[in-house]
Amino acid sequence: MAESLSQKTIAITEIERLRTYASEVMTSLRSQQDILRKRGMALPPGALQTLEQVDGDLKKLEKQLVGEETEVGQLRALAETSALINSSLDLDTVLSRAMDEVIRLTGAERGYIVLRDPQNNLLEFRVVRDLENPAETAFQGSQTILGDVLDSGKPLRTDNAYKDPRMQGNLSIAHMVLRSVVCVPLAYKGSVIGAVYVDNRLRTGVFTAREENLLVAFANQASIAIENARLFSRAQAFLSEITEIQELMANVFDSIGSGVITTDGQNMVTTYNAAAADILGLPGEAAIGQPLKLVLPKLTADLDEYLQTVRQRNASQIAEAELDTSRRGRIALSMKFSPLKDAEGRTQGVAVVLDDLTAQREREDKLNILRRYLPPALIENIHQIAGLALGGERREVTCIFMDVRPLSTFPPDLRPRQVMELLNEYLSVATDCIHQASGVIDKYMGTEVMALFNSQLNPMDDHALRAVQAALLARDAFAEFYARAGIQPQPHFYRVGVHTGVATLGNVGSLNRRDFTALGDTINLSHRLLENAQPGQIIISESTYHAVRAMSGGAAAFGFEERDPIRAKGRQQATQVYEVFRV
Repeated sequence: MAESLSQKTIAITEIERLRTYASEVMTSLRSQQDILRKRGMALPPGALQTLEQVDGDLKKLEKQLVGEETEVGQLRALAETSALINSSLDLDTVLSRAMDEVIRLTGAERGYIVLRDPQNNLLEFRVVRDLENPAETAFQGSQTILGDVLDSGKPLRTDNAYKDPRMQGNLSIAHMVLRSVVCVPLAYKGSVIGAVYVDNRLRTGVFTAREENLLVAFANQASIAIENARLFSRAQAFLSEITEIQELMANVFDSIGSGVITTDGQNMVTTYNAAAADILGLPGEAAIGQPLKLVLPKLTADLDEYLQTVRQRNASQIAEAELDTSRRGRIALSMKFSPLKDAEGRTQGVAVVLDDLTAQREREDKLNILRRYLPPALIENIHQIAGLALGGERREVTCIFMDVRPLSTFPPDLRPRQVMELLNEYLSVATDCIHQASGVIDKYMGTEVMALFNSQLNPMDDHALRAVQAALLARDAFAEFYARAGIQPQPHFYRVGVHTGVATLGNVGSLNRRDFTALGDTINLSHRLLENAQPGQIIISESTYHAVRAMSGGAAAFGFEERDPIRAKGRQQATQVYEVFRV
């Protein structure tokens, strides 16, 4: 193409030279004609007309060659622009460069690329070019022309929009005095996704069918590039979402205290978490991809039976066993085998949950020894709890719920591990204060701590007083913690709810795995008080208030302020509450 373009350039130069020569000859002949006429002579008939015809033919040929050269240049530039568009998925940069080239090739004064948002169908001007006003960022062309092209999906070209019969009666075009305009749709698979708009306000007839075809070809290439970029963007967003979910699942998976092993249909290990590695003393890289019977070698005979039962009956199996490991020696395990199902409910493998009972068995052995050395009351309390049947017993207790710091108040730039570390520091402060007041931690629930006073493990007559003391100790301890951390939250982050009443305390779970806890309206109301407390508040119920005053002989060490009653869910009557202060 370059060689052909060079030859045409030479031909155009030669034609220009011939036209110049012909013009000089015609000028000379006209001078000669005047001289000959004075002498009664004349030029041969048709001599000047022939030269004028030759000049006209040369002019037409020159115009044709110039047009072909321009078209070849435009096609060459279009190929380069197409390569540029498809060379990157950075759509804004590519379209900006491409628009500069389109303006150069077409002789436009302004150019715009507008895209239609696939979500809300609104128009977005991605590229704006105005040679006269480079700082302009808004669309200054004809909304009518742009709207017609977007609606019809067909190109529109006008040599003089101001006088074009199709545009008569349009006030915006008349006001802007538009001259040459070309607007072509950006279409992909039959759908109009935007448009390319160029105009020239100063000259008429700037755009011919050649420029229109050039712009159409450019729009076709740009449409594909735009959809590719959008597809790439959606793929990136989808990949990012999947990555976040995988990271979340990995964090959750790794944070599970129980060992988790999953297998495929051939009983080959596919998943093996950190807890399983710690329990079995076998690293993950040595377990993944291995048969389950090699990971749990001492259960070979029973293992096949468990796996077969899970697959055939589609039901879970629970077993306990003792294994010899190379790193930890003999360990005791509780194992639950469950079917691993796909989205259609078909069993594709087995999930094994391992709980290490070794420490529990060791504690039981130690208790037998400690009975000879420790006070009988402590040992009896522990065994009293262990001896409770599932369902427990009812007794009066004081329950305290403490929210150490809502997650919404943590710095947003912290990673999950950093949030966990900081949360543990706050929980440690609350735990120390509860233990100092002889309370028993029942459970941790995210940012909350639940503790009991006067359970079977810590019987006491002044349980309400001790619970309030624990809350006030926590207030002082958190103030010191804030000072060490260099923060001054106003109000403080913690919230506390305390209630005294009758609850059911005992074991929940199974014969092989159980937890000691408390249930009942007293526990629920304690948590409702926490939910109604403002940051920095310690809220107690009316029953706790009366119990504290009775136990402390008037509670001179405490200050109480009555607050508006609250209506807890599930209770018909409102509950009178008080805020507690240290006097």
